[in-house]
Amino acid sequence: MSVFNHLLVTTLPLVPKAIVGRVASRYVAGATLDDAVATVQALNAQGAMATLDVLGEEVHERSKAEAAVAEYLRALATITAQKLDSNVSIKPTLLGLKIDEGFGRDCIEKVVAAAKEHGIFVRIDMEDRSTTDATLRIYKELQARYGNVGVVLQAYMRRTLRDIEELPAEGANVRLCKGIYVEPRTVAWKGFDTIRANFVDALEKLIVRGVYPAIATHDEYLACRAVALADKHRLPREGYEFQMLYGVDDELRRILLAGGHRLRVYVPYGRDWYPYSMRRLRENPEVARHVLRALLAGRRSP
Repeated sequence: MSVFNHLLVTTLPLVPKAIVGRVASRYVAGATLDDAVATVQALNAQGAMATLDVLGEEVHERSKAEAAVAEYLRALATITAQKLDSNVSIKPTLLGLKIDEGFGRDCIEKVVAAAKEHGIFVRIDMEDRSTTDATLRIYKELQARYGNVGVVLQAYMRRTLRDIEELPAEGANVRLCKGIYVEPRTVAWKGFDTIRANFVDALEKLIVRGVYPAIATHDEYLACRAVALADKHRLPREGYEFQMLYGVDDELRRILLAGGHRLRVYVPYGRDWYPYSMRRLRENPEVARHVLRALLAGRRSP
């Protein structure tokens, strides 16, 4: 990262929230479920699938976790009623994992059980290293019980190749991404090329083990390598999918769809948009430049 980009990222917390919101709204479907539904309908019309994510994380009050469960149940019913081509993604710490693992598991299970009734898949997102073991435990338990659950592995984590070895023998479904949380070098690879290499190795290992891979990347090199691996291992079109964040590289999304690949867009919504948007900006300093320009333009206004 350049010195200027580093400066942009480290000074983002000083930027007024309204300015961040004006630029970062490209990453969030809106504050309400109705906003998210409209976004998913538009994506479906373009040939893309979706996964709905209720924004929020690190809750420490049971009432907030229970409210998140209720919102997911409403989203599941809406997906069915509106006939949307969408599943849901959940963050364990939004559903109470940091309060108590048993409580968090029970909250996640309520969503998984309801999704099973609707015939909808649930992706359990991966957060920072403090949650990895618990998240994988909950995933394995609920996948064995319900069969409609997937998890996320992060290519920058040193443990990822080992975690692949320990996935369920049948029915495993993994979103593979680079990873965005700040982790120490002792647990995470740091070099750009190193993380790319581990991503490719992990993806091939998933394919060889018969795991359904959801290839989450906006990196054209990794998309290229993924297409080559799908071809090398003769994966059918239904045997994998690409995944991308809402508002990021729409052109690559259109290219992959035009190439005949299945692609799912991660569609977050909710009132807790600020922490999510700040993470997106920190990982993409080029977008942070737009925040700076918006701030300067605001100061020049009469």
